[in-house]
Amino acid sequence: MSDVVVGEDGVRRCRWPGEDALYVGYHDTEWGRPEEDDAALLEKVALEGFQAGLAWITVLRKREAFRKHFAGFEPEEVARFGERQISRMLADPAIIRHRGKIVSAINNARCAVAAIDEHGSLANLFWPFAPRAGAAPRDFGDLAAVTPASTALSKELKRRGWTFVGPTTMHAMMQAMGMVNDHLVGCHVRAQCERMRRPTVRRYSAARS
Repeated sequence: MSDVVVGEDGVRRCRWPGEDALYVGYHDTEWGRPEEDDAALLEKVALEGFQAGLAWITVLRKREAFRKHFAGFEPEEVARFGERQISRMLADPAIIRHRGKIVSAINNARCAVAAIDEHGSLANLFWPFAPRAGAAPRDFGDLAAVTPASTALSKELKRRGWTFVGPTTMHAMMQAMGMVNDHLVGCHVRAQCERMRRPTVRRYSAARS
């Protein structure tokens, strides 16, 4: 079976979203597109942490409830959360009720505020870790779960006090936020994502040097 398929809409895309409309929309309009907004980046770190051990579609279906509980993932708002907000989330089955991951998301918001104060934005911290583009993946066998770049980013974030940011989780986030373009050759959005990614990588590389 090919890892690039033609959907019911006649469009060629990576096979992983199947025909689920929510998943297809996420694949087509969000995954792999460069993201620089602080709240959106904090959300990606948090949700990738919540996803550990679960299917991504499970998290995606609960994302709006997560956004409601986490104040749209605005770092300064979430950084002020305490036991009252944690208890409220643990009582709501609309999200993933894992105390450790909830506490981690709040901790990471506090770390994010510190990083924004130091670097001006989370993008200025994250994007310099974007790797150079390698060969375009042709099937799922070409995709890595961990890379030197994700390992380096994980190490740096852990040094700064972030949690649930292991190398595998960070690589998934890098794919989601467009630091890595892992849409397969033949997928209808691969070229567009690459056109957006390259100047973003160059801009942050220039700022770093």
